[in-house]
Amino acid sequence: MGSSLSHFLLLRHSPVASAADPGLGDLPESCVASVMVYLEPSEICSLSMVNRSFRDASSADFVWESKLPVNYGLIIDTVFGAVDENDDNENFPNNLCKRDIYSKLCRPNYFDGGTKKVWLDKGTGRVCLSISANGLAITGIDDRRYWSRIETDESRFHSVAYLQQIWWFEVDGEVDFPFPAGSYSIFYRLQVGRASRRFGRRICNSEHVHGWDKKPVQFQLSTSDGQQASTQCYLKEAGKWKYHHVGDFIVTGSGATMKVKFSMTQIDCTHTKGGLCVDSVLICPGEFTERLKLF
Repeated sequence: MGSSLSHFLLLRHSPVASAADPGLGDLPESCVASVMVYLEPSEICSLSMVNRSFRDASSADFVWESKLPVNYGLIIDTVFGAVDENDDNENFPNNLCKRDIYSKLCRPNYFDGGTKKVWLDKGTGRVCLSISANGLAITGIDDRRYWSRIETDESRFHSVAYLQQIWWFEVDGEVDFPFPAGSYSIFYRLQVGRASRRFGRRICNSEHVHGWDKKPVQFQLSTSDGQQASTQCYLKEAGKWKYHHVGDFIVTGSGATMKVKFSMTQIDCTHTKGGLCVDSVLICPGEFTERLKLF
């Protein structure tokens, strides 16, 4: 489709085209829209600038409905509350066209008291979901001897949980969400050490870092339909945010919610461990795993 898009744009600017020859503007809007159904969202946006006919075709509801998740209505109800056809929702107007719905869902949308946010990947329309440290069950989080909350612009939620020292390390979470059918991966976003800025430069304080080289951290997940996965790894590379893979799960239907539970533990009490920043948990399509390796 990418080569077809380039061909369309070349025709538009071709110097040999006669004014009497049929041009792209003569194509029926319905035909153009039917082709756009098979294009990526970014290609649709590019073609909308060709001429007025293409711009109108790119706004057709059936074009953008094909890019939305099959159960986008259930996702809207979960994130924004039920939207009645005859009653406007202050967070999600009921008169939006499908293009505007797609655009709104592609922006990060907070829910569950601001501890979670969901968005559609602009290029694929696949669902991504993130849970902040405030939305996780962290053992000892209320005891300032062990944990503290740190504000930072390095987090999607502008705050992370910082572990100073503890014997029993456990960070659990769960989410009940109407994931569209597909394969998903779960990651914890962690950083060994505490980052800060001095004279405009980012530095890492490793003062409290210890214990992570003695035993690996255990990651586990389970779903409401019986799927399970686990992995383990040593936490290394101080001063760098890393996505640690928990496991994968598959959603086969899009008509109901799925509850997913996940945990991160290092509960060997023969030694303490500390100096770790916990930012969030990310649930994303399985094919995005390679992207996260770049971070």
